[in-house]
Amino acid sequence: MAPRAAPLLPLLLALLGRPDPGRAEGCDLQPVTEEPPITLSYATSTVPRGCVSSGSMGTSHEVHVLSVKWSKVSALPLKVSITPRAGGCSRPAVLVLLCSHCSATITSQCPDLLIRTDARLSPDTTIALGPKLPAATGDVQLLAWARDTYRGITSYSELWDPRWVQLRLGEDASSPLDCIPQEHFDAMLHLETEVFFHGVKGCSRRDAQSTRVAHIIRLQPEPSSPITEVNLSLSCPERAMSNQILILQSRANLTWSLSVNNCHIQFLVSGNYKIAPISSLLLPGERLPDTEWGLVAKAFEKNCSVIASYSAIPASTRISLEIQEHEAVRRVPVTPTPPAATTSSLPHSLLLMLKPWKCTDETMEIVIARSHLEPIKDVVNITLRDISCQAEKNATHFMLKTPLSHCGTSLEGRGHANNELILNLAKGTALQSVRVAFQCKIPRELFLRLFPTAAFEAPQMELEVNKEAFVQASMRWEDHPDDLQLKECWLVAPGREPVLLVQGGEAHGAGVAVLEGPPSSRGRKVWRFRFTYAIPESGRVPFSAALKCKAGLQNDTIFEKVLEVMVKDGWQPPNNRGLGLAAVLGITFGAFLIGALLTAGLWYIYSHTRPISKLQPVSSTAPASESSSTNHSIGSTQSTPCSTSSMA
Repeated sequence: MAPRAAPLLPLLLALLGRPDPGRAEGCDLQPVTEEPPITLSYATSTVPRGCVSSGSMGTSHEVHVLSVKWSKVSALPLKVSITPRAGGCSRPAVLVLLCSHCSATITSQCPDLLIRTDARLSPDTTIALGPKLPAATGDVQLLAWARDTYRGITSYSELWDPRWVQLRLGEDASSPLDCIPQEHFDAMLHLETEVFFHGVKGCSRRDAQSTRVAHIIRLQPEPSSPITEVNLSLSCPERAMSNQILILQSRANLTWSLSVNNCHIQFLVSGNYKIAPISSLLLPGERLPDTEWGLVAKAFEKNCSVIASYSAIPASTRISLEIQEHEAVRRVPVTPTPPAATTSSLPHSLLLMLKPWKCTDETMEIVIARSHLEPIKDVVNITLRDISCQAEKNATHFMLKTPLSHCGTSLEGRGHANNELILNLAKGTALQSVRVAFQCKIPRELFLRLFPTAAFEAPQMELEVNKEAFVQASMRWEDHPDDLQLKECWLVAPGREPVLLVQGGEAHGAGVAVLEGPPSSRGRKVWRFRFTYAIPESGRVPFSAALKCKAGLQNDTIFEKVLEVMVKDGWQPPNNRGLGLAAVLGITFGAFLIGALLTAGLWYIYSHTRPISKLQPVSSTAPASESSSTNHSIGSTQSTPCSTSSMA
């Protein structure tokens, strides 16, 4: 088998009827959509987007901006703690907190801190509260407003689902002059936060006899992480189940310090660990699998029938895990026991495991590596339900891309596209067809595309200066798509002022026009606009920029998308367009002039270097008595230059 198919070896062995003892059969982890069986949070200093700058050092205030967003509405108030760096509260500071529809408690060791926020502050907050933030402020607007108001920004941090935030005041002269947000920004010098984890998955086997429950936490591998010890705080309800196991997987050289409150639970830990307050003795762990299915299989080896929670989180020094009541565990998704695989069901089982389909809001794309189809043998071609939609094939892959409205695709399900993959197999002299029905999830997100013309065909990633560009934003929203609104779009480039293009669905600024998009169909909403991006003639190109848009309901922002583009000068001809007319004429004239000069030079050389006899005529003043014989002799000698002369 080809090397690229090696990760599928356990799967293929099982599908072919040869069981693999390490495989977690009968448990397909799914997101827990109802009330999760655990509450998990972890400490981190890496924020989704952030920046620092020294731009506030010459002003009257240092300014820290926090933009807080939520995946789910939190019932707990956000706790924000402000502490000074070494040297104390040396100068006034401003905290700008954007936290729509949330409550917050803010405490500070610096009495001259000024707060600007749209959050509901608890009565425990005794710090001076300044005027409210401008209404309908987005992140880009917020930064521009703070920069204009205070003439500089010290730090900016975007936070998702924080439980608490600790912000350390202070400025660093070595920071960049401008605060330009970066993805996955390390804010360790000025911020630490504890965030809720909402990506819990789980499953259970209907046919299992055991009632044992497993919780799994996996720390995602980060080779450069300096963390050597993790403090895990674990708490359980009063009527806690005793038949539970907690599996903690990490690097083998990591030490776990476990603080347990009211929990009767077994531990399975990679690396060394200690349990407080029972004992400070360091206990040896064991080597655990470093894959999702491997950890699930390990839980089943320990006689578990329910994976109540599986959580993969970044490496952290502090983790808090609260296990909920037993009723929450009962709502873990149940995976029915699959029938035993046979040779005839092999294509069906293999494709449902591979899930080679991917959908956007308007397209379906299918990519299948040939090496993954080796167990099936003799695959001639692959089509969709409409057999005219046939996958292209090369030496390594089958590939097919089609609009969601074509190839027999139906959009009956909420947020899903339904179709069939048809594999045509060569069986002797005939073809055998295997039909595999599948459902492709349409992501509920905002899509941005940049086009060169108003035809909105062939999207590109390049934006030309002083030339019209066309933008399409789109998304699917099954519930009342007409209520969606394109709230704002900005063009942001490093070292340049952000350009507001669209706000509240209307054009903003010169050279921008909102265009009529296609009508909403099957829950899909489309917005279109055109704009011209002009920079001063002295501006240097090319450079990278970001097109940022937000869409949502009337009263709240729901989705945000960033499209990275390259800004280029449209007036400079690319190198591959050949020579212009002026260049061709110049080269032709130059070649003619060189040829003429060369010809004249050769004639000059020739005329000054040929033999003397050809330059002077024969003398006519010889004596008459000798003229006849002499002329004959000379003529004879010239006519036969190789003969012997008779004048001796």
